[in-house]
Formats: sequence, C-alpha cells, structure tokens
Amino acid sequence: MHKPRLSVALCTHNGARFLSEQLESIAAQTLLPDEVIVCDDRSTDETVEIVKSFANQTSIAVRLQVNAERLGSTKNFEKAIGMCQGETIALADQDDVWKAPKLAVLQKTLEDHPEDGYVFSDAELIDENGASLGKNLWESLGFRGSARNDFSSRRQVPTLLHRASATGATMAFRSYLKSILLPLPSYFVHDYWISLLASCVGVNGVPVPQTLIQYRQHPGQQIGALRVSILQKVRWARQVEHSEYSLRTQAFLDLRERLLLAATQGWTYPANHVALIEEKIRHCSQRASAHSSHGTGKVKKVLSEVMTGRYARFSNSWRSVVEDLCF
Repeated sequence: MHKPRLSVALCTHNGARFLSEQLESIAAQTLLPDEVIVCDDRSTDETVEIVKSFANQTSIAVRLQVNAERLGSTKNFEKAIGMCQGETIALADQDDVWKAPKLAVLQKTLEDHPEDGYVFSDAELIDENGASLGKNLWESLGFRGSARNDFSSRRQVPTLLHRASATGATMAFRSYLKSILLPLPSYFVHDYWISLLASCVGVNGVPVPQTLIQYRQHPGQQIGALRVSILQKVRWARQVEHSEYSLRTQAFLDLRERLLLAATQGWTYPANHVALIEEKIRHCSQRASAHSSHGTGKVKKVLSEVMTGRYARFSNSWRSVVEDLCF
C-alpha cells in the first residue's frame, strides 16, 4: 500500500530559546515525517547550530537552507513550502510544542476526506515557560458556535472572508495546491492565504477539534492568539496608518487575480466566490477611504458602508464601525 510522503516546513529566525523543544516534539511524533525543511531567515543566535545538531541526531531527513538575505516570515514560508517534496506539507513554527499524535491525526484526516485539501486543529495555549494558560486557540479566535458550524457546513469562503480561522502552526495541506498557492503574496499572512485560496477553489478545509499542539504565547512572537484589551485595541487603532487599510484592499485584489489565474489552469469554483471577494474588496476600499477622511465626510462614508451590511459580514460589526468613526 502506498504511503504518502510527509514533509514539515519549518521557518526559523532567532528561535534558539524554544527551537530545541519544538524539534524534539517533531522527532517524537507517532507518525514521523519523511523530511523536515528548515529555512532560516538570517538568525544571529544559535538557531542554525541547533538545527544542525538535530539533523545529526535524528533519522528524519533534515534539509537546512539559510537565506542569503532576510525575507520576512511570509516569503520564508514560501521558500520552505517550495522546497518540500512530500505529498502532504505540515507547517511548523519555531516556538511551539507538538503533541505526539499531531501528524498522524492530520494525515489520517486528509486520507478520510480525499476531496478536501487542507486540515487544521485546535491548540492549547501556553505561556513562554510552557505553562498552560487555561484557554484553547479556537476559543481565543472566536472559532466556535455559528462560525465553526458555518465552516463545517461548507460556508467556508464567507466565514474566512469574515475572519481567518486556520492557524498555520496547526495546519497541513496537499502539495498539489502549490501550483496555485505559490508565490505567496506580500499582503497576506501565509496561513490565511492558503486556507482562503484553497477553499475558494473548492478544495475545502477540515477542522479537527483536538488540541494537537501547545501554541506558545510570548512577547517575541510575530502573531499571537490571546485577545487584547479594549485599551490595547484603541492604542493599535491610533497607531495604524491610513495605508494599512489600503494594503488590505490590495491583498484581496491579489486574491481575486490569483483566482482568475487559477481558472486558466483548469481550476473551477463557484461564481459566487468571486462575487464575495468583490464585496470584500469594496468593503476594504470604503474603510480605507473613511480612514483618509475627516469630519462629516468620514461620518457619511462610514454610515453609507453601514447601510450595505458589509461591516457585519466582513469586519467586526459595530466594533469596526466605532474604529472607523473614531480613528
């Protein structure tokens, strides 16, 4: 019986503090990967030495690529994914801890759902010292109740256009998707792009409710899962430049273009997916316009957008309305 090859794409940058524990957890999987691809983004600590030491001690094939120049997280993942030779690619962050059955559960889920393209799980949140925070990832992201039910009932594209749901550190996907996923665009986080584009072309995602990793929350990470306070949100909103909202518009313009390109490569998808993306683009564009306006002009633009119902469908409803009016 054919055994699908399984790759792990691991990106590193100055991750020496937590990396050994992550690598040990990969080596302790009940289903070992066939290869671990490590792309290091010009670390200045002991990260590269830790990877080399691990490679010398494990039976898993480890390929280490040290970038000639800093690429940033998204482009580093693009490089690692492109180097993977497996039929299934599991993504890994440098600072988490995988539970032993993670790869086995994700691979089995894909085998049980041959028509689907990616899978992702829940996670246990831990602090920088490895202590449980008493919360799970999906709870923190609001991926529960109607959001989770809508995703599982194949309303994935509207759900994902409202908010990202699949976290890369918990994700695995079929490698044939690389033909449309790569190159990764500059204005999307890699995991959001993978889940959204795959679901758009009808190669859906399967959520696994098990907590298959310990997802570490610490001050040095690029993206975390803990909810922030209202005060922190206000501070963030005050600091965000108008260009941030224009970049969001550009991100979904990139998605639309990639979807149209996929159609020329033989991929098919429901027409309403393009229509939904067009609506998301209009919403992002209107929010960008509101943030570049002042006084009554700003109020008119926000209230006009409220009347379309798009704040509820594509943003955080009244919270986003208040953000656009006040900042």
